[in-house]
Amino acid sequence: MHTVIVDISISADEFIKHYQFSGAVVSTHSRDGRSVRFPANILQRFITHTGVKGSFRIQFDHGGKFSGVERL
Repeated sequence: MHTVIVDISISADEFIKHYQFSGAVVSTHSRDGRSVRFPANILQRFITHTGVKGSFRIQFDHGGKFSGVERL
């Protein structure tokens, strides 16, 4: 299993505007500099009234498909 750590700061307004629809993808860089793309819906449970902010460990299987996320 592959993991990446990303630091995310998305305001609530920005999340609603850009990421709330089905199929939305977040593009960012991991702490080690790799480009990472993942489904925005994996962040749903971390949304607060201020948005999504924090560091997250995202896990992918060997085929590159999302398998889990946790807030650090």
